[in-house]
Amino acid sequence: QLQLVESGGGLVRPGGSLRLSCAASEVTFDHYAVGWFRQAPGQEREGVACISSDGRSEYYTDSVKGRFTISRGHAKNAVDLQMNSLKPEDTAKYYCARFLTGGYYYTGCTPDGFGDWGQGTQVTVSG
Repeated sequence: QLQLVESGGGLVRPGGSLRLSCAASEVTFDHYAVGWFRQAPGQEREGVACISSDGRSEYYTDSVKGRFTISRGHAKNAVDLQMNSLKPEDTAKYYCARFLTGGYYYTGCTPDGFGDWGQGTQVTVSG
């Protein structure tokens, strides 16, 4: 089974930046669409950004448009999430996952259809 490991979270002040990375255990990761999701305490997990396997299609939830950038290719088997201009409301645990059935997230950038979830990395925007 494909294993995903998120890294790069931490504590940052409002307006700061973080770069999250999702590293996969297998090269086949590059054949799948990948998503970044977040979940705050007491809230449902939501899709933040998704990218197709070829990198040509990206989706961002409205609240992060213009601030976050999803990308793949800086390293094999990895997908990054660059987060700029962070706000307190971005505080959550961030997870990556792959779209189970192929290279495009045709059911939407929502948790349904995604799997092989990592353990998550905490992002806290405060101060």
